[in-house]
Amino acid sequence: MLLYKLWRSFVKEILLLKRDIGGIVIIFVMPLLLIVTITLIQDSTFKNLEGSKIPIIFIDNDKSEVSKNIKLELENSKTFQLLTNYNEKSAQDVVFSGDYQMAIVIPENLTKDLNSNIDSKVQAIVSSFGLEENSDQKVQVPGVKAKEIHLYFDPATNAGFKNSVMNSVNKMVFEIENKKIYKAFQDQLGTTENLEENKNLISFKEITPKKGEMEAIPNSVQHNVPAWALFAIFFIVVPLSINLVKEKSQGTSVRVRVSPTPYYIHILGKTFTYLIICVIQFLLMVAVGIYLFPYMDLPQFDVTGKMFQLIVVTLFSGLAAIGFGVLLGTIADTQEQSAPFGATSVVVLAAIGGIWVPVFLMPDFMQSVAKFSPMNWGLNAYYDIILRNSGIGGIAKELSFLFLFYITMVGISLIYERKQNAV
Repeated sequence: MLLYKLWRSFVKEILLLKRDIGGIVIIFVMPLLLIVTITLIQDSTFKNLEGSKIPIIFIDNDKSEVSKNIKLELENSKTFQLLTNYNEKSAQDVVFSGDYQMAIVIPENLTKDLNSNIDSKVQAIVSSFGLEENSDQKVQVPGVKAKEIHLYFDPATNAGFKNSVMNSVNKMVFEIENKKIYKAFQDQLGTTENLEENKNLISFKEITPKKGEMEAIPNSVQHNVPAWALFAIFFIVVPLSINLVKEKSQGTSVRVRVSPTPYYIHILGKTFTYLIICVIQFLLMVAVGIYLFPYMDLPQFDVTGKMFQLIVVTLFSGLAAIGFGVLLGTIADTQEQSAPFGATSVVVLAAIGGIWVPVFLMPDFMQSVAKFSPMNWGLNAYYDIILRNSGIGGIAKELSFLFLFYITMVGISLIYERKQNAV
């Protein structure tokens, strides 16, 4: 008997949704437009940074060994396109006007002064060990004025880009200076070993997760499909809360309360209905990632061997969203209360949950706040499966949080509804 009542409640919810064309559009069409638009924008930005060269101005006033090495390193980086037909004044003008992001100006006599400074210091060190013939005579190290490589940046340039370029130039100069020091010692000591070609003792090696023999490197699609699927799932809060408010205003909720059917059956009917919608939403997003994105010159979304785990996360994320929608629809008295608050709260949860901005880029306080967002739990579970190849056991904590959130929201709703209608 209870199963029949549950089925009738499910049918009622389907009929309500069929009458709400606007709600259907919000539930299905809006998320698809979002995922395509946002992914295209982010992937285009990624390609601009990684695939094409950034034009920068390079002015060589030294025209010797050091400047040529710096120029060669910049060209070999495959990141920059060097423009050399400027002087320092014109370069400053076009960079500050925003025509180019930066300019590098190498000072005059950089190689000459660097060689002179290194030779003098090496001679002083060697003579202090008594290795030179005239070691009794103190070697005077002439003062050489420090040389400055000028870096001009567009005022609107991102601070991260500035730091990256300055670190790269600093590393290049350090390596060039290191080689020259080795060479100077080699000449002074008369050794035949080529110290300059010795490899660094410490180096860095980037290791990415692998699936079999293929590297699993995250891309814009792997980030955006789960993120915006989750956003779509939580946006059912709006039509769900509106339907609950309609039931109150139209007297449907009164008939439900006086009927022999328990109120929790009414809530379970809504839960099953919207869970099916959540799964359909997710499958549509996955279909876009698999079949549409490759035709738009975007990476294909790979779900090989992960679909079951992804569906499980979708179901638990849907439960959390449904619980929140039930609570909002139970407390709100009018559609004017439920709709704006529901939409705004979903956007806020998305913002603090890492949908808009990655959590690691947030301040420490906001990173702590993000841990309490159900969207963050769902997003972490999706990422664990897609990027880290986790199984159900690896995401058990996030699934537990999402289920407890649903139970808490529905529990509060039932208590509130009972108190409001107590005779």
